[in-house]
Amino acid sequence: MKFKPRLLATLVALGSITSPGAFATNGYFLHGNGVKAQGQAGVSIAQPQDAMAAANNPAGTAWIGDRLDVGATLFAPDRSAEIEGNGAGANGHYNGNAKNVFLLPEIGLSKQLSDRLGVGLAIYGNGGMNTDYRSNPYAAFGSRGSVGVDFTQVFFTPSVAYKFTERQSFGIGLNLVYQRFAAKGLSAFANPKFSSDSTNMNDRGHDSATGIGLRLGWQGQLTDDLTLGLTWASKIKASKFDRYAGLFANGGSFDVPENYGAGVSYKLTPQLTLGVDVQEIKYGHVRSVGNDFDAPSLFGGNSFGSTNGPGFGWRDITIYKFAASYALTPELTVRGGYSHAEQPIPSSQTFLNILAPGVIQDHASLGLTWSVRSNNELSVAYTHGFAKTVNGNSSIPQAFGGGESNLKMSQDILGVAYAWKY
Repeated sequence: MKFKPRLLATLVALGSITSPGAFATNGYFLHGNGVKAQGQAGVSIAQPQDAMAAANNPAGTAWIGDRLDVGATLFAPDRSAEIEGNGAGANGHYNGNAKNVFLLPEIGLSKQLSDRLGVGLAIYGNGGMNTDYRSNPYAAFGSRGSVGVDFTQVFFTPSVAYKFTERQSFGIGLNLVYQRFAAKGLSAFANPKFSSDSTNMNDRGHDSATGIGLRLGWQGQLTDDLTLGLTWASKIKASKFDRYAGLFANGGSFDVPENYGAGVSYKLTPQLTLGVDVQEIKYGHVRSVGNDFDAPSLFGGNSFGSTNGPGFGWRDITIYKFAASYALTPELTVRGGYSHAEQPIPSSQTFLNILAPGVIQDHASLGLTWSVRSNNELSVAYTHGFAKTVNGNSSIPQAFGGGESNLKMSQDILGVAYAWKY
């Protein structure tokens, strides 16, 4: 199949669309890149299946042949917060779903240059977050209007992979990131008492930031049935959100955390393949994400936007993913998976995370791929992020009336992709 430059340019433009982002299922990272991986709860490190391999483990680009994958994922999150025992009058239940359906497109392209060398390009939403509370949980402290954040993180990952033996490959990719952010309804904190740059903290519209990082991967077939994979992505030091220099620590800095993982794929029978991935995301090593929000810090010289200013208090997390796929016929494969993640948000950090209630820990996925023709595939995946509540514990500082803020979230995700092999 031949692609005209104009068609390819149109597809790349589609992939770069930055729709408002919903919360992904593992903190703010997407649980799996590519619809096939989504149908396996994200299992993909040792099991490349499509041209999105560059996003999961670039070493897999050497094994998947010439293909183009175009897909889209719909997110429907349900996020809410509750405040209780507050002396300032903020008690109540708050619904953050003023907008609750989001679209994330994805594109993967791969090409075999020789029997040993492959190149690829993946364009995808790595993650994001969005909340919109028409009833403002911070109104009792002086905020006006609705409150929420809108954050989108899009990756462009070109990659190259080389088979240095018949059974092993090494891959390298560049993670080019584009980030977009806006916040509103935080006027209670947008004053010199709380922010180092109060004019650049709230209601400044959308701002953007970019950065570049490295992704490495290895894949090895130990036997005909057993395959291992390793992948690592560097921390990306992104440019700053200047319009929110008074909100994020270190003058608007919002870097992408380092992450890495290992995977195992085992073909139990000619039809049945099992897979396990373990992934680590270092949220706690990014100041604007990992710094705690607490009164001693806020009133002790570390105001919003300062070098060590408050963040969302997220911790590093480890994610465990399990999957199985079964070829019912040569044309139809079904798959499923389950994953469990550690909780990124401690109970002491729920107050500011009303804006970012990424508390989901468990999700289950189902998917299938149907070979429509010899050179075309249709893949579908559905994932449910199970409802999780994190109750606050000493979460609201006494300076804001004390009490507790409780967070709750669940999510439904539907992905569809079509592939051309050429």
